Amino acid sequence: MLLGVIGLYVIFEILTFPFLSLLQLPTVNPTETALMRQRTDEAREKGATLTIDHRWTALTNIPRHVRKAILVSEDGTFYSHAGVDWHEVLESLETNWKQGRIVRGGSTITQQLAKNLYLSTSRDPIRKGKELLITWILESTLSKKRILELYLNIVEWGHGVFGIEAAAQRYFHKPASRLSREEGARLAAVIPSPLRHQPTEMTPYVEKKMKLILRRMSTR
Repeated sequence: MLLGVIGLYVIFEILTFPFLSLLQLPTVNPTETALMRQRTDEAREKGATLTIDHRWTALTNIPRHVRKAILVSEDGTFYSHAGVDWHEVLESLETNWKQGRIVRGGSTITQQLAKNLYLSTSRDPIRKGKELLITWILESTLSKKRILELYLNIVEWGHGVFGIEAAAQRYFHKPASRLSREEGARLAAVIPSPLRHQPTEMTPYVEKKMKLILRRMSTR
């Protein structure tokens, strides 16, 4: 009985694996992600309706200083790792062990892309295993520029706000192409907690993180 249940679960996971979508990513821009669907479902369960604001923009339209702000904040070794930064993973495990709770993540931009596109915010081992497999496929089939372009266009930046173009318009009332160095740092500062913090609210957390990002940018 148990083996049968396990077998059915494995078959389900194989059949629902996003093979076709992954093959299309080099040339097709996704219009919906697993995280968008999750947030919509969460709102529906609360009796509310969530309007998704998602606007696509090419990587060339995003200023270099904005890209740099997000890279130094989220994944400083993005261009040198193969999808997983094992040093960061070990550092995160050590920090979380000392704190007795999860206070630091170790996911790279590619891993975050895999999770946001196809998975959920769950931390269960099965989901993590799928995330690593999808991460490997992304790194094997896409250029770093394409991975970064996809990430910047689907990452969550607030309630219903997805992608840097939507975020730039929502918070700064301008296209992403006109974002300043400080605005880019503010946007980068809230990526870890986009539902708790807004880049236009200079709370102690946002201000401290923004200044840290700007310092890192000036040394790289």
